[in-house]
Amino acid sequence: MILTVTLNAALDATYFIEGDLNPGETHRVCAIAERAGGKGVNVARVLHQLGEDVIATGLVGGRTGDHVQSLLDAEGVSAAFVRIAGESRRTTVVVAASSATGFWEPGPAVTGAEWADFRAGFERLLARADTVVLSGSLPPGIPVEAYADLIRLARAAEVPTLLDADGDALRFGIAAGPAVVVPNAAELAELSSQPVDGIASAERAGRSALTMGGQAVVATLGVRGVVLIEPGRCLRAWPLHPVAGNPTGAGDACVAGLARTVGRPWAERLSEAVALGAAAAAVPTAGAVDLPTYQQQRLHVALEEC
Repeated sequence: MILTVTLNAALDATYFIEGDLNPGETHRVCAIAERAGGKGVNVARVLHQLGEDVIATGLVGGRTGDHVQSLLDAEGVSAAFVRIAGESRRTTVVVAASSATGFWEPGPAVTGAEWADFRAGFERLLARADTVVLSGSLPPGIPVEAYADLIRLARAAEVPTLLDADGDALRFGIAAGPAVVVPNAAELAELSSQPVDGIASAERAGRSALTMGGQAVVATLGVRGVVLIEPGRCLRAWPLHPVAGNPTGAGDACVAGLARTVGRPWAERLSEAVALGAAAAAVPTAGAVDLPTYQQQRLHVALEEC
């Protein structure tokens, strides 16, 4: 079973408008979509769509949290969330003709007792897990070392972890030795204090990140694909036929691909991540992939040592 952790779960609302988004002007919304969201939830939804055994855990509260749970129930995604007193956040994306613009709320304040409840539940779920995915931001009140704490618990249970975070949550988390760290270019640049503007710079920054404690780094670089950096090796995979569309959930789909292929050769894992990332861009909302696009993209992923 794959366990995904979303400590700052959200209700994702997507507004679709005709034409371009012009600041200061009024826009008519032609369609609205609501989904259970947060990065780990998006990973879980993609894995469920692919038929994987997955459980989404995290923190939810208030009516928004109830709605998040009901949306997952409607999709058939198994969830084991811990309830908190605060109201879960909402995220809003405005999809225009040539852009997608996001607005992210910070999330509810979490008490020490609520965090302790989650940690205890996480330990119980570890007994059933083969892989753990830790994704997204930390809500107010959660200790900055939260991911590091959960990684140490998973390592003690001999369960591999994938970490997709940013800022201090990533910096503390990588020090606990996750199996794979999955930053995008901006996150890797901040972590390593080095610019990341291409394959060579991603490798340099990834090697710097390895010294901080990660066992492997998979940098996601959009249409340029992904770059694996591990001791003594660098491997790049990229789509031969990039898919234009909404990139919002592409990184989460890449993480889903890496999570469902734990234990397989890296060439296969990176190809899966690239194909799913491209297939996510073909869907207008995060947390889903277009399956025909995924099947096609799997046949058109290029690989090379870098």
